[in-house]
Amino acid sequence: MTLSDDLRIALDGKWRHVREQSRTELAEMNLAFDHDLPIAQARERTFAQLKDLVPTGVPAAGFLQSHGGTGDPGMAVTGIEMLAQFDLSLMVKAGVQWGLFGGAVENLGTERHHALIPQIINLDMVGCFAMTEIGHGSDVQSLETTATYDPSTQEFVVHSPTKSATKDYIGNAACHADTAAVFAQLVTRGQTHGVHCFLVPLRDEHGEDMPGVTTADDHHKGGLRGVDNGRITFDEVRIPRENLLNRYGQVDEGGAYSSPIDDEGKRFFTMLGTLIRGRISVGGSALAASEVALSIAGRYALKRRQFGPEGEEVLLADYRMHQRRLLPLLARAYAYRFAQNQQTARMDRLQRSDEPLTNDTAQQQRELEGRAAGLKAVLTWHASRAVQESREMCGGAGYLAENRISTLRGDIDVFTTFEGDNHVMLQLVAKELLTGYAAEIGGLDPLGMVRFVAGTVTDVVKERTAASQLIQRLIDARPGSSDEHDLLDRGTQLELFEDREQHVLETAARRLQRASDAGPAEAFEIFNNAQDHVIRAGRVHIDRIVLEAFTAGIARCEDPEAADLLREICTLYALSTIEEDLAWFMGHNRLSDARAKTVTTLVNEQLEKLRPHLLTIVEGLGVPETTLDAALLRG
Repeated sequence: MTLSDDLRIALDGKWRHVREQSRTELAEMNLAFDHDLPIAQARERTFAQLKDLVPTGVPAAGFLQSHGGTGDPGMAVTGIEMLAQFDLSLMVKAGVQWGLFGGAVENLGTERHHALIPQIINLDMVGCFAMTEIGHGSDVQSLETTATYDPSTQEFVVHSPTKSATKDYIGNAACHADTAAVFAQLVTRGQTHGVHCFLVPLRDEHGEDMPGVTTADDHHKGGLRGVDNGRITFDEVRIPRENLLNRYGQVDEGGAYSSPIDDEGKRFFTMLGTLIRGRISVGGSALAASEVALSIAGRYALKRRQFGPEGEEVLLADYRMHQRRLLPLLARAYAYRFAQNQQTARMDRLQRSDEPLTNDTAQQQRELEGRAAGLKAVLTWHASRAVQESREMCGGAGYLAENRISTLRGDIDVFTTFEGDNHVMLQLVAKELLTGYAAEIGGLDPLGMVRFVAGTVTDVVKERTAASQLIQRLIDARPGSSDEHDLLDRGTQLELFEDREQHVLETAARRLQRASDAGPAEAFEIFNNAQDHVIRAGRVHIDRIVLEAFTAGIARCEDPEAADLLREICTLYALSTIEEDLAWFMGHNRLSDARAKTVTTLVNEQLEKLRPHLLTIVEGLGVPETTLDAALLRG
């Protein structure tokens, strides 16, 4: 095997076999997007490709064996990520059908709903996930759509009371979905019990809207031309009582409501927590798309020559500025892949059983939710940046559709707001850290958060990765601060990331403590004034766990030469991250002026070390050149 093979094996992680299978099977399916197709034909082509995925086993993997699946959540997430290397429209369609819609039926429903899962796997039932409303975006608890129980007919009446209650941007809604998983406020006996999920038929066997249902087409978007996004409104649509997905809330024949979770906020976020796989898939798929763009740009840098001394043109890869644009992004791709693999493994362990959560597993679930929110934000922002930078690094050729990057740029753009705005995601991370994952605090209620923080000791939770003993050994073994080269030491880097996180969290907590005796309006103002600080706390936390995940991934690498190269890539990730936040490290006296000046020098030295390995690093991402389908790399 080559060195790049060993890198790829290390990056592929636990579900390497799924990635290898996908590289072979998906390459044979001719998934390259056809820009000459009209939008209607592009959508039908993507839907036909969706049917071709059923025999691969990836759709069934996401469901429990007892429900008709094969019970391999890690395979399901990995399989979705691999689709993103070929066509993001197909990835989104698959994610909507088997991840969001199917996930809602399995995780929010009970036995009577689980009988539908074989139909969902085989596409005999095609669904959409009707959560987002025009007027509320990420604020799902404030949705306006209602589902009011009528005991005289034992039906729920689903209704859109205002224009802002329109479900919009819903994948599969414009053409293909026959059923929707609709999130609505459950009302019975004149009382509202919060947001619940209902199965609502959308279309009849002829594809026509059901009575009371109005669907509309979002038509052209900035990308994802193979996805039929649409709008849905409901006008007194009646559905059977049994169509309530009732794992966390039930209404009996007479209209009495009951739930295993009394607190409405806690119930709502427990429900959303079961759907975490979608958030994990969004981040992982965005990362996979960025790997495609960086693979094209990296190979192009080793092919394209420009300027140079005495008429000798020089490879783009040999220019220091080009290295600064490309190699740190590649290092981040490696770092984020290790972090994503670690997250997927944690999710897999938690979702292999449908047994009720224990206190211990509930804690792990909340920690996973926080991490998934933060990684989704960081990975999708990285993807947008990496794809745009790759487009620019390929010059005018990068703008041509035949070279894929411009298509990737349009397709990946929406991922930063899929599953919630990224700033909201980082706020969720910080909330979990500042409240110590307290069960008493649900969601993003600023008043609840500041009052909890104000009433507790300012001691923050710093949940360790699985590599905690290794990390601590490295920190303990770091050289003294007097050593001018200690910034190259992994323990020093880990300690800097950890110290920054601790300081940012503690100071955020102290700012919020000022609300201890404040009224609601003043408490909100205190939170609002500190919001940038709160979001920063979420970001630096993710930086730290990514570096720890990369360090743990290197320790698991079995090939010594590959492990050595991974260490150099990890050092570039750490140093470039420090360089981007150098003002904080200097302003808070974590780095002296003299040490800070060495950071840029050390980054440049790291670039020089890695330049001879550029092709190996690109190949290690695991995107075969034969599947890149970029004209600029041919010939």
